[in-house]
Amino acid sequence: MTKRALKRMVREGEFNPGQFEDDSKVRRLPLERAWSPLGGRGGGPGDDEREQGYLKTIKAKSEGQAALIKAVDERNLVMALGPAGTGKTYLAIAKAVEALEAGKVGRIVLSRPAVEAGESIGFLPGEMEDKLAPYLRPLYDALSDRLSMKRVRALMAEGAIEIAPVGFMRGRTLNNAFVVIDEAQNCTYVQLKMLLTRLGWHSTMVITGDPNQSDLLPGVSGLGDVADRLEGVAGISVVRLHDVDIVRHPLVASMLGVL
Repeated sequence: MTKRALKRMVREGEFNPGQFEDDSKVRRLPLERAWSPLGGRGGGPGDDEREQGYLKTIKAKSEGQAALIKAVDERNLVMALGPAGTGKTYLAIAKAVEALEAGKVGRIVLSRPAVEAGESIGFLPGEMEDKLAPYLRPLYDALSDRLSMKRVRALMAEGAIEIAPVGFMRGRTLNNAFVVIDEAQNCTYVQLKMLLTRLGWHSTMVITGDPNQSDLLPGVSGLGDVADRLEGVAGISVVRLHDVDIVRHPLVASMLGVL
């Protein structure tokens, strides 16, 4: 509606802007609480604990997650170890997006090893980016949950967000960046040592992984050894999450307790 048409409607009495001045007249439909596997509908037990609604400002759902968030805020190098579903990757990427939007860093660098999960899927078609896309898809999913895909593409085009496999990280120095190394249990000791030494000035690095779910041969993963060695180093935080920190379906925690 143009300004001229709006003025004509006000002059002729067809449009009364005063009807919108009283907020108390606005009717709001009641929102039904979503189903929760612990408490059902309508505010049953467990609804508050398992509420999965999107929040612009992330909120810890367990003591372990609170410790991880605090460590990321206070340290430049954090290692987050724990079982699946504890929010390691999501919290790391959420803090990276938060730091980028606040101007604390100039770019986000996300990396994970291109390792198949126990089965060979053969050669993938397309260019290099197409071949690597399935391995890096979890990072895109976490990013798109915090930003729209349109914004993600724009930031990637500007170079503010970079997603790359571990094999492309050698020789780099990552200054003024928030670096997230995901699925680090699929990195060898030599690879992790290389990644750790990429940390530059005014940067934060978060390494996430589950030492008990490595897709490498037994004894090849270096995540557990590196975490044990760095746990006593000043300025580095090693946060170990447990089954009680799992925020996925409650059956995930139950299954991991017996598997």
